[in-house]
Amino acid sequence: MPGERADFDWEFYAGEETQVADELKEKARRRMLALAEGHNDLIGASVALERPAHRESAFIYEARVVAYIRPDNVVAVQKADSAETALDAALDAVERQVRSMRDKLGKPWQQPYDVDTRM
Repeated sequence: MPGERADFDWEFYAGEETQVADELKEKARRRMLALAEGHNDLIGASVALERPAHRESAFIYEARVVAYIRPDNVVAVQKADSAETALDAALDAVERQVRSMRDKLGKPWQQPYDVDTRM
């Protein structure tokens, strides 16, 4: 499969009461692999999809996506009425954060100057 990386750790967790289609799991994996493509900072991802609470009118789904990326991991949690909507929103948020972090790290002249004050 194009974009497949042997060194990319991947895990997907769905709560006991959460039915997740294989297509949705594969979509999440492909999006994270696409984010890692051409970079060596993103080494894995963990996705969890749960239905933590039942409301009277509708079910709430919660998606949590963790990108294992250097130097700091990135996490996004989103809630929505459907599993797919929650997962898409969490993946979008992680992608934005990773791209923003890469952009900042790619411009070291804009980083604050860190002076070691110890003697």
